[in-house]
Amino acid sequence: MGDYRFKLEFEVRDYECDLSGIVNNAVYQNYLEHARHEFLKSRGLNFAQLEKRGVTLVVIRIEMDFLYPLRSGDKFYVGLNTERVSRLRFGFMQDIYRLPDEKPILAAKVICTALNDQGYPRVPKEFMEQITSGLRI
Repeated sequence: MGDYRFKLEFEVRDYECDLSGIVNNAVYQNYLEHARHEFLKSRGLNFAQLEKRGVTLVVIRIEMDFLYPLRSGDKFYVGLNTERVSRLRFGFMQDIYRLPDEKPILAAKVICTALNDQGYPRVPKEFMEQITSGLRI
């Protein structure tokens, strides 16, 4: 558990579980993605507006450590921090904890970049500042 720039709470739905009664591994990526999108919205960033400006956000690498399974009805949150990885890459460090006991469920690092309308990496300076403001870079 740590201090997070952003937290988002969820509840596991029945259809997200596999035959073993636990959340399917692929569903965790949906949780992480939704938390990233909500974080960006909280920073005044909108995918549709970025696309209109010729900026396409893409994931280029995901590392996920599965620590403990979630089950139907479990409540949990995704905690998110950001970092600047390089001039053209930024990262989201995301953790999932079950509620109310704060049991660690998953630790993930998601590396992203932005592509211009010709498909080349280009992260607008103002975008990088909006997602990493307040961090030591």
